[in-house]
Amino acid sequence: MNAPTLIREFDPDPAASLADRGVLRFITAGSVDDGKSTLIGRLLVDARGVLGDQLSALARARVNRAGNGALDLSLLTDGLEAEREQGITIDVAYRYFATVRRKFIIADTPGHEQYTRNMVTGASTADAAVVLVDASRVAPDATGRIELLPQTRRHTALARLLGIRHVAVAVNKMDAVGFAQARFDAIVAAYRELAQRLDVPQFTPLAVSALDGDNVVTRSARMPWYDGPTLLEWLEDAPGASDDDAAAAAPLRFAVQLVLRSTADHHGGARRYAGRVGAGQVAVGDRVRLAPGGGDAQVVGIETFDGALAAAGPGRSVSLRLDRELDISRGDWLVAADAPTRSAQRLLADVAWLDTEGFDPSAPPRRLWLQHGTRSVPARVRDVAARLDLGTVQWQEVGEDGEVGTSGVLGANDIARVQIETQAPLAFDPYSDARATGAFVLVDPATHRTLAAGMIRGTAG
Repeated sequence: MNAPTLIREFDPDPAASLADRGVLRFITAGSVDDGKSTLIGRLLVDARGVLGDQLSALARARVNRAGNGALDLSLLTDGLEAEREQGITIDVAYRYFATVRRKFIIADTPGHEQYTRNMVTGASTADAAVVLVDASRVAPDATGRIELLPQTRRHTALARLLGIRHVAVAVNKMDAVGFAQARFDAIVAAYRELAQRLDVPQFTPLAVSALDGDNVVTRSARMPWYDGPTLLEWLEDAPGASDDDAAAAAPLRFAVQLVLRSTADHHGGARRYAGRVGAGQVAVGDRVRLAPGGGDAQVVGIETFDGALAAAGPGRSVSLRLDRELDISRGDWLVAADAPTRSAQRLLADVAWLDTEGFDPSAPPRRLWLQHGTRSVPARVRDVAARLDLGTVQWQEVGEDGEVGTSGVLGANDIARVQIETQAPLAFDPYSDARATGAFVLVDPATHRTLAAGMIRGTAG
């Protein structure tokens, strides 16, 4: 396992500051009370992302934990009454703002363990993650070693499993530890060890104080030893989905949501296939293949509500016309003919178990629905192969009858590697290759509760 690259230096390119970097979707993660909502509030205020009437409403808020007449910036994202009364984030709060260089979509995710499912929701579409660590809550022991909090480890593990490649570790509340470089360096060393165990390729450490705005938007004079970027500088420079090399080079993955029939006399037939480009690009003249099932055709038209296009990239909702009729229905995929998906009924996957009702592999098989793209298919969990121990941050194999290694019984917020069998073949890519075709959720067909979020790793024997 390679050690993660520690990125510290930041040398902004003046010419790049004038370039529009597109949209960046990012999440804030970490343990409860690490200051995620306050950090986002400070970022919005200092980056001029909050209107005057919003600030006035903030000053009149009935609940204010800041004291001394200061604005409670966490209220900008903690909008639920229960969140404001308890001082915690419960639901995912989405906020939008822009600078001259970039537009941002922020998902402020909860830190409490019981709301881990909401963190998974926010992270599933994120390009980057800002993991907070409260510098005042993780003091070093006698040997100088720091133990990170369980939710910091869990959220980092989930971000890695969900394929987020760009991570910043914001060591927050540096004002509470006298802006001590030694505490910052010890926390970074502890996170580097965690990142190496989870095979996180690289991360950028940030020394910040959300309360006063140190190194959030403006550089702090109280930490002259810190030579890294501010939070905003890092966000403006982080690659997004539209300019990530891997996303640009990915083969086409188009999930068919609706089959449209028109009376117009189109070449190749009257059917159009509406859906969303999940990965790669599609252009007029491209050859595509139906998955699963097979059958090739050529794209002869790409249409939107606003008119025809020559090509469409990731995230675009379009309808495609083909040069020949194929037996295509909702739930199928149109993929690049020269880079087809794999197909199988037995899958090996990592899951984050989200339901309060656990899963026992020794119990009678439980009927489930697996939602994959726009398709739902009956499925069952055949076996739990391993669980991620968040104490050691290592996979623990499950032996027969749970006698070796660790128990195969899953509870809320457990992370496990499982074998899943579907009633019909599923067209997929490993999640590390393509999120669109590698992600799924398990649903209880009786209650319609989401039981687990999953990432396909490959086929199971």
